Amino acid sequence: MRSRKQFLAVCAFLLLQWHAKNGVSKPLSAPAPIRFQEIAQQAGLDFVLQNDPTPRKHIIETMPGGVAAFDYNNDGLTDIFFTNGASIPSLEKDSPKFFNRLYRNDGGMKFTDVTKEAGMAGAGYSMGAAAADYNNDGHVDLFVAGVYRNILYRNLGNGKFEDVTEAAGIKSDKWSVAAGWFDYDNDGWLDLFVVNYAHWTPDFDRYCGERDRNLRVYCHPKYFEGLSNTLYRNRHDGTFEDVSLKSGIAAYIGRGMSVAFADYDNDGWMDVFVTNDNLPNFLFHNKGDGTFEEVGLQAGVALTNNGLPIASMGADFRDFDNDGLPDLSITALAGETFPLFRNLGKGVFQDATHSTKLGPLSVARSGWSNGFFDFNNDGWKDLFTANSDVNDLIDLFQPTHYKQPNSVFVNLADGTFRDVSSEAGLNLSRAHRGSVFADFDNDGRIDVVVSALGEPAELWQNVSPGGNRWLILKLIGTRSNRDGIGAKVRLGRQSNQMTTAVGYSSSSSQGIHFGTGKLEKVDRIEIRWPSGTVQLLRNVATNRVLEVHEPSK
Repeated sequence: MRSRKQFLAVCAFLLLQWHAKNGVSKPLSAPAPIRFQEIAQQAGLDFVLQNDPTPRKHIIETMPGGVAAFDYNNDGLTDIFFTNGASIPSLEKDSPKFFNRLYRNDGGMKFTDVTKEAGMAGAGYSMGAAAADYNNDGHVDLFVAGVYRNILYRNLGNGKFEDVTEAAGIKSDKWSVAAGWFDYDNDGWLDLFVVNYAHWTPDFDRYCGERDRNLRVYCHPKYFEGLSNTLYRNRHDGTFEDVSLKSGIAAYIGRGMSVAFADYDNDGWMDVFVTNDNLPNFLFHNKGDGTFEEVGLQAGVALTNNGLPIASMGADFRDFDNDGLPDLSITALAGETFPLFRNLGKGVFQDATHSTKLGPLSVARSGWSNGFFDFNNDGWKDLFTANSDVNDLIDLFQPTHYKQPNSVFVNLADGTFRDVSSEAGLNLSRAHRGSVFADFDNDGRIDVVVSALGEPAELWQNVSPGGNRWLILKLIGTRSNRDGIGAKVRLGRQSNQMTTAVGYSSSSSQGIHFGTGKLEKVDRIEIRWPSGTVQLLRNVATNRVLEVHEPSK
């Protein structure tokens, strides 16, 4: 008996050591609970997404809703920006109800609408948002993607923004849905990738549906010719050069929905993943010479295991299994599951949708925005999805619903997930679209904001119990870009990267969050900056926001 007890004691000790290296101080027999409460109304978020639905069922009506979370006034509190639609067919914001909206975080989960004074009402039928400091002046700027109307806002640092679109050389010649910032040439300045969807004009009037029953539905994407995406190189002087052709990006036609970035093969260059609607997804491998090669099919992320393209929408590019390699999460429609591609290294991915249990858990749902974040701070990233079908009449045709509640799938730390949406309190069924993830009340727990067509936006405050600890790193580049976008961070076995491109047409900019379980101190943190600098932090106390400056030499 004694030898058996000794053996079990040794096993327990070794398991404790393993969890400590993972950033978790002790093994968990069951995942810590995840709980949210919806507080948008009392928080002062009164935004309603206006998509201006029409009897002609214009496809653009289904696709707005991008959101951005970023600290626009540098007060240490994360603010919220919502994109909004416009009148159809004019595509003009001819009423205040169509204005894009900026809400200042006043602390204590209270927000104030500062759209007018900030100059952020916008123009045109807006869809996506991408936040980052493109001119390295210490103030986060914003790009807004829309239907033949893109806008680049320069943050003036005094609470106001200036529309510099034309002066910067940004075009508005396509229907753009989303965008993201990354430094593709490692020159310390952020470049802009714009995701374009398809050829469409307000004159399009194909009837899709059943005329006999007077049931008109939104036309399938197959009726719309796709577009190439756009890459702008930052010239360091406030202007951009369109390098779509010379980089090789323009050679590939898709129906782009979202973009995510990661150095998936660890060669020191940021790569680009683009979801395509009912076409194979793109994975643009950065060759390091200013050009990209599209490797989605050979890498294993263009299609799911059935070999068919799906309605890929949102994307997040992060390490969910703590093996140090960024994996790919995608949302799609009911019957298609929410695909998850595990990075096996050496440039190859494996479809892990069913082995992780996400297949059966998500097959009945339709998802738009998504994000891998550690909502219970146990050291393992969980998955949040903002859900809704595309077809507002789907309830009449199929055993699914147009309006759906959001989902959260808890990471069980064994390579699988469990659906905990109901116990987490995600009980509002709406036509959800974009989402952002940030710690809006600075308590170390990641909160979520979600937009919904024709209904109020939601603010899901994270009230998860359990007392797990956390750490948020805010990176400030010296030789790299100011935001540190592209930096890779290792904390024990956990890894994460600095990116603001998360989910569907949305942008979350707050730094890098880690859950650390019960650890009060982290022994070692390694930061690999885009410049190539490697920085080590030791004996770092948890339960705080840590500002980290890149070493100058």
